[in-house]
Amino acid sequence: MDATELLKNVNVVPVVVIEDKTTAVDLALTLLDAGIKAIEITLRTADALDAIELVANSVPEMTVGAGSIRQVAQLEEILNRGAQFAVSPGATGPLISMAKQIHMPFVPGAATASEILTLMNEGYMLQKFFPAEQLGGTQTLKALSAPLPEVRFFPTGGITAELAPQYLELECVTCIGGSWFIPKALLIERDFARIKEMSRAAVEITHV
Repeated sequence: MDATELLKNVNVVPVVVIEDKTTAVDLALTLLDAGIKAIEITLRTADALDAIELVANSVPEMTVGAGSIRQVAQLEEILNRGAQFAVSPGATGPLISMAKQIHMPFVPGAATASEILTLMNEGYMLQKFFPAEQLGGTQTLKALSAPLPEVRFFPTGGITAELAPQYLELECVTCIGGSWFIPKALLIERDFARIKEMSRAAVEITHV
């Protein structure tokens, strides 16, 4: 299932690594208060699935997704925990088949024209572009979108406060993923006041 409709009114998606699940609900509430209504919790830690479930159950106003999807089994796990969308740095046939089977809005990753075309043929018009900056950033997206005008991108990887508006100015970009406004140290320290301040600044610069 394509995630275009789910994320069509979202400009920036925080991409977060949660080491301690007890920070998840406070973080989600902080982001909501700052004007951010979607979050991608990456499956890179032991607490990630619990964090997704806590946000899904305690902060229903937040659209919670799971990132770094690598295995078919992970799609079923995140569905059972309440995730509303899934994001992967790439795409495989089994991942696509399972996402469709369980009706999970999915943002598969693509970095080349051939990968983009393959995903378009599978019905995915919103695709992750990762790692965005290392792949050439906005210039590469402009070049790819010229012969592929139907596709829209969700770039993540290396995007900063300075670069964010440049991505969102592109017609081919639906939303961006970033973590610059949720520094790891502040999350560990539970400095949600500072995170809120940085997140509000992120909202301001991404409403282009």
